[in-house]
Amino acid sequence: MPENQLIATSIKSLPLLHKGKVRDIYEIDDKHLLIVTTDRLSAFDVVMSEPIPFKGFVLTQMADFWFNKLSFVVANHLSGIAPESVIAENEVIQVKNRAIVARKLKALPIEAIVRGYLSGSGWKDYQKTQSVCGIKLPQGLKESAKLSEPIFTPSSKEAVGSHDENISYEECEARVGKDIASQIQEISIKLYQEASNFALTKGIIIADTKFEFGLDDQNRLVLIDEILTPDSSRFWPLDQYREGASQPSFDKQFIRDWLENSGWNKTPPPPSLPEDVINKTSQKYLEAFKKLTGQDIKK
Repeated sequence: MPENQLIATSIKSLPLLHKGKVRDIYEIDDKHLLIVTTDRLSAFDVVMSEPIPFKGFVLTQMADFWFNKLSFVVANHLSGIAPESVIAENEVIQVKNRAIVARKLKALPIEAIVRGYLSGSGWKDYQKTQSVCGIKLPQGLKESAKLSEPIFTPSSKEAVGSHDENISYEECEARVGKDIASQIQEISIKLYQEASNFALTKGIIIADTKFEFGLDDQNRLVLIDEILTPDSSRFWPLDQYREGASQPSFDKQFIRDWLENSGWNKTPPPPSLPEDVINKTSQKYLEAFKKLTGQDIKK
């Protein structure tokens, strides 16, 4: 497989702890994890058979960019330890510019989704119920409409192969406790507002995004996983935004749309992705990174 594609890691110098939809996680010691972002792509909670070139580089480096930019809002899981320093020399190529050493934390069983625009499953919910995750919205809103203020719409965090489900705020409280749920809601909306205001200056609308949190050994909230990447967010070009329709995007919505039109029933195995769809998706990830950060990815 070419250097710009990694569909699975094969690190032998550390024990493999978990293989997720996109990331392979290894245990370094009782306080640290090595998290390697592969080029696997998951859509509708199913991992596609083909990798997306450069995707792991983009996700890792974009998340790092945002973690650093938003560290004043909440602590994050980055340890500052170089991934190359914790593995064997002949394994460095698997982690260079696509991995982090993270602090080991207790992950919370929800995804913290913030929506600033009406799209995706939120738009589908609204058409049926005039609500999103139990939050009543004004009548007459169109697809992709900007909401008067961002809304917090949590979902469950399910195992690989299972679908995450939208849950009510009350269910979120039941899963993590009232105090933690309140903190997550407040911090998530603050993160979204800070990021979306910055992204607008770069010509990108962040329509919605998801965050994940863990607790440290003193029960303090810590931002984990990835943040504000094309995998965890809807990025729309500001200059093409038109209310009342689905939007062109810099994220995996392009592949989602192709899959929706393919006749696939959203259960494994997934259909094979055409080469032009793979390449166009790769280009969208790279373009989003360049527009937002002003940098080229390190390969």
